[in-house]
Formats: sequence, structure tokens, C-alpha cells
Amino acid sequence: MRILSAARVVFAEHGIDAPMATVARRAGVGVATLYRRFPTRDALVRATFAHQTDTCAQALTEALAEPDPWQGFQRLVETVCELQREERGFPAAFVAAFPDTTREHTRVCEQAERDFMALVRRAQAAGALRADFHPSDLAVALLSHCGLVTALPGDRAASRRLVAYLLQSFRAEAAHGALPAPSALLLRSLPLAADGSQGQQPSRA
Repeated sequence: MRILSAARVVFAEHGIDAPMATVARRAGVGVATLYRRFPTRDALVRATFAHQTDTCAQALTEALAEPDPWQGFQRLVETVCELQREERGFPAAFVAAFPDTTREHTRVCEQAERDFMALVRRAQAAGALRADFHPSDLAVALLSHCGLVTALPGDRAASRRLVAYLLQSFRAEAAHGALPAPSALLLRSLPLAADGSQGQQPSRA
């Protein structure tokens, strides 16, 4: 669909707070036409990244079903980072930077966090994931990777190498000393825009 294709480009260039009129101009339609199809920015963002969001949800489901919890954890991280590389507007949507605060949206975010924590506990119990891993470590990793793909959007090799480094650092055998205290970042409130700039302030645990 032309509007969704235009929205992906605009969100990648300007973030998901880009004016709806900018999306309409890129799509070659009037603003009224855009609003008839997508009455709110939230509706447009959700539709634009529906496939990527579904992919992440499916990746989490498959990770939980994977007999080897480390393999599930690794594939989940690789999938999300690949989507960051392919769709530079996606990270903001993935961390729930939507303008709504509906009960259903909150429920879905909280369930995803519980599922991720279940995966983390399984990987730790298997002796694969370092015992001091904290959920905010993934948030920090995603921010780091976003910075890379923003600076080097066409360098897939650099992206894959950074992800490999990050995953190796999460392995239990990489734990050779105490780490500083974890960040208070939450996945659903990362201060992340498509251009890597600061958006919302992070929620505190």
C-alpha cells in the first residue's frame, strides 16, 4: 500500500513523530485521504509496522518453545536487531512509543515482558545466560545497535558483528567479575527515535 510504504520511509528519516502531512506528501495523497484511512497517528504507526511487530511476537513465542533456551534467546535478539537494521523507524514502535495508553496495549506489553523474563530465567537455569543478566541489558544492547545502524545503515557486516559481540557478552562463561548496577531502562519506554535521538525519558523501575 502506497501510504504505508511512504510512512516507513518518513518514519525512518524523521521518527514516528513526523507530521502526518509529511507522510501524505510522500505518498502523493491529500491529508484528508490519509486521515480517512488512518484516523490517528497511532493507527498509522501500528499499521506501518504490523508485520515487524508480529514478527517480534512470533520470535518470542518460538524462543519460549525452543528446547534450548540459549538458542531461543539468541534468535530473539538476532531477529529484533535484524528488524532494526531493515526498518530504521521500527525500534521506536517496537519499544511501544505509541501515543496511546490503552489497557489492551499495556496488557500486551506487560505480557511480553513476562514472557521475556521467563526466557531469561530458563536460559540462566540452563547455565547459558550469565546470572547477573538484567532485562535492561537488552534495552541497552538495542540502543547500541540502533546507534550503529543509524550511522552505518548499509553495513550489514558491522551490524552482525556487533550483535555477535553482544550475545557473547551475555554468555555465562563471559562473566568474569561483578558488573556495575544495571540501568533502570524498560524495553517499553526506551528513549529511542528513528534517528537515534532522545525521545521519551526512560521509566524508572
